[in-house]
Amino acid sequence: MANAKSPQQLHAQDLVLCSGTVMGASFEQLVAAANAGGFDAISLFPAQYQQARAAGRSDIDLRLLLADNGLCIAELDPLLNWVPGHYFPSDAGMGLVAEDEFYRIAAALGARSLNVVWALPERVPEQLLVEAFAALCDRAARYDLLAHIEFLPWAQIDNVKTALRIVQQAGRPNGGVMFDSWHHFRGAIDNAELARIPGDKIVAIQLNDAPRQAEDNLVEETMARRRLPGDGDIDLCGIIQCLDSSGCNAPLGVEIFSAELQRLDPITIGRKVGDNLRALLRRARTS
Repeated sequence: MANAKSPQQLHAQDLVLCSGTVMGASFEQLVAAANAGGFDAISLFPAQYQQARAAGRSDIDLRLLLADNGLCIAELDPLLNWVPGHYFPSDAGMGLVAEDEFYRIAAALGARSLNVVWALPERVPEQLLVEAFAALCDRAARYDLLAHIEFLPWAQIDNVKTALRIVQQAGRPNGGVMFDSWHHFRGAIDNAELARIPGDKIVAIQLNDAPRQAEDNLVEETMARRRLPGDGDIDLCGIIQCLDSSGCNAPLGVEIFSAELQRLDPITIGRKVGDNLRALLRRARTS
């Protein structure tokens, strides 16, 4: 059996293969890809857990599969319906899962954190988001989970500063920000602003790359044409250095929604992305 960390032990030297990088993979394929790429943890879509259980795998089976491959679960992703009275329609096609299912998975398999996203097009009073996030953090704490807000450049929580403001107003010790380099780059917030963010409030990271010129439809671009770190124009070395210098201790995830990458098999994706991410970290942390 490989030496897997507990989710709560993950830190800035640990690498996370995010489910979106191996889009459509089963639980078993995601684990195999992460093992091949030398990752320490995975993020998990609830649908992957549900499909594995429907195929006859027990929770014990899944825990043993993770442990045998030296892996644990970093974050459960994404919780979209978390603000009372504001919900996606049931046919939104976003893989909607109720909040209770995230906690069921966390209790069954263990996890470090829960990623929440405000992706509805409407704008609501910010105080409503603050109160909803504070309440969610309290519920997540019962399962020893961190909770983090992922910002989207086209939505109300549009950049790291907005997300941080909500987190700070919520004032919960297990609350923080999910930092995604693609969203940061497309949100036109420079790294000088990132350097001012308290490092302990960035509790999860998703790295990826993009060309300087944005497409007209940002949602389509982010869901199909992200690039491997180093294959675009994002100053990822600068971002990593900012996060390191701020005292951020979050594990480093890589999330690359890419139609081109999905032409490869999961094992090849895992190896390619793992090698790419380690090369980036060597450049960032030795320069």
